[in-house]
Amino acid sequence: MPDQEPLPGDGPPPADEPPSTAASPSSDEPLSADELLDIVDERDRVVGRARRADAMANRLRHRCVFILARDPRGRIFVHRRTPQKIVFPSHYDMFVGGVVGAGESYDDAARREAQEELGVTALPTPEPLFSFLYETPEHTWWSRVYQVRCEQPVAPQAEEIAWHAFLTEEELTRRLPEWEWVPDGKEAYRRLLEWRREGLAP
Repeated sequence: MPDQEPLPGDGPPPADEPPSTAASPSSDEPLSADELLDIVDERDRVVGRARRADAMANRLRHRCVFILARDPRGRIFVHRRTPQKIVFPSHYDMFVGGVVGAGESYDDAARREAQEELGVTALPTPEPLFSFLYETPEHTWWSRVYQVRCEQPVAPQAEEIAWHAFLTEEELTRRLPEWEWVPDGKEAYRRLLEWRREGLAP
């Protein structure tokens, strides 16, 4: 079942495996293409605004949030993105999150994205950990990493999440070379582990 921890040695869930909590999205159109974003410079200062689709197509730097969500047992929420996502469709991710809307704060975006993607209400305020600038030849965004404890049962958005499970850190480590992960999430997780090793974690 998608909401159970996979057994060691098994493969990733098949591409057509449905989520356990909702139906599949009915449209093949990319999600949130018209969402308006703040465009920022190398110091994360707002310099303009653009549609999300235009920001992606023209490599305009914007803002994103990454929230590591754990269940009461300390396991990490892992999911596969839907094929309709604008970037990295059908990739796996160990964070929930997304873009920060125009005029929205990082903290407000983190709470909104976590509640929407996990499908819960009254979620504790995600705790900010650190920020970094993600840059590749194709993409660039300022990224803020958060963590949150989710005590409630999750009901992920079908439009955002095609499959989900809670994995232990050991299980997630085993999956890293096996599954196709979103590159920015994988980089954020690498930086999170480094941040912890350096003793910066509370």
